Amino acid sequence: MDIAQESLALHRKWKGKLAITPTVPVAARQDLSLAYTPGVAQPCLEIQRDPAQSYELTLRHNLCAVITDGSAVLGLGDIGPEAGMPVMEGKCVLFKAFGGVDAIPLCVKTKDVDEFVNTVYLLSGSFGGVNLEDIAAPRCFEIEKRLKERCDIPIFHDDQHGTAIVVAAAVRNALKVTGKRIEDIRAVFSGAGAAGTAIFKLLWSMGLRHATLCDIHGVVHPGRPDLEADPYLNELAQMTRPVVRGGLKEAMVGADLFVGVSAPSLVTEEMVKTMAGDPILFAMANPTPEIMPDAAKAAGAAVVGTGRSDFPNQINNLLAFPGVFRGAFDVRAREINEEMKLAAAEALAGLVTPEELSPAHIIPDPLDPKVVPTVARAVAQAARRTGAARL
Repeated sequence: MDIAQESLALHRKWKGKLAITPTVPVAARQDLSLAYTPGVAQPCLEIQRDPAQSYELTLRHNLCAVITDGSAVLGLGDIGPEAGMPVMEGKCVLFKAFGGVDAIPLCVKTKDVDEFVNTVYLLSGSFGGVNLEDIAAPRCFEIEKRLKERCDIPIFHDDQHGTAIVVAAAVRNALKVTGKRIEDIRAVFSGAGAAGTAIFKLLWSMGLRHATLCDIHGVVHPGRPDLEADPYLNELAQMTRPVVRGGLKEAMVGADLFVGVSAPSLVTEEMVKTMAGDPILFAMANPTPEIMPDAAKAAGAAVVGTGRSDFPNQINNLLAFPGVFRGAFDVRAREINEEMKLAAAEALAGLVTPEELSPAHIIPDPLDPKVVPTVARAVAQAARRTGAARL
């Protein structure tokens, strides 16, 4: 039985990967009086007087909503909210197992931005934070932006920012291996959707200044006719202003760093050979990357990373989101800002000691027990430093 059939069989057996478990006794009348009526009226009145008491008197302080519209689930695409539920459940399991964060999966049956935003906003008083998941670009950008404007709790689109944090950590250490500086390198991105945009912007915050982004239509550059109707791509074009035209093949000539979040087998060995000396390639299309690691290494790549667990340097969001939310919840943060994301990336990179650092080891293992507390501590400190913390 292969992994897909085994997983399907187990899901039929499990009938869900989560369950609600009481944390208080209800075995006697006194228990009922305290946990429910009449005693429960008192915490209700306290919260009425001060809604912030909901963090002290309910599970809200440690509760995250994992929310999707089912429009971009894994590599399966637009399969609908109900079909996205197994992934949302799985994400909630990871939140609890790795970060100690309670999480609830919610699948919203709309692709209308106004309806989605209003639905999440109306529910936001029940949660300490919201993890947006598997929402297609460019709709995901508008949804996150508007929710951040309306909500006073962290809104985090993991497909964007979780990926970006882990890539940023990997880039930090890959540059150490190759002896290059982020200010000097040329980077090329394949994929300008949710993940590609967030990775680029976080690396830009780290000092990247020479970058070319490519999408399905080629190099993203000012004046490209289709960008007039896409403010998000147009913003990227104005930031990068690349001189190169054409497609990915042309963009990769002389590049030091390749970041792929696009489609399988787009990069050839010949393309890698046109890059700068000791190039870094993060080919993260799943399950088949833009170029397989052995082919990239044969063509001269100094450091290679993928999204797969069967090769070194796995770029896995599990390295980021449990610790990011744990840190944000620990200080009751209002948001997860750029400084908190950069702090998470730096903390991740620092978990690989100078003695351990090598082309095959630039990022910690997702199962390393030091990952979550280290990231959480860095995120909490950054939240306090930037005024995002309430504790």
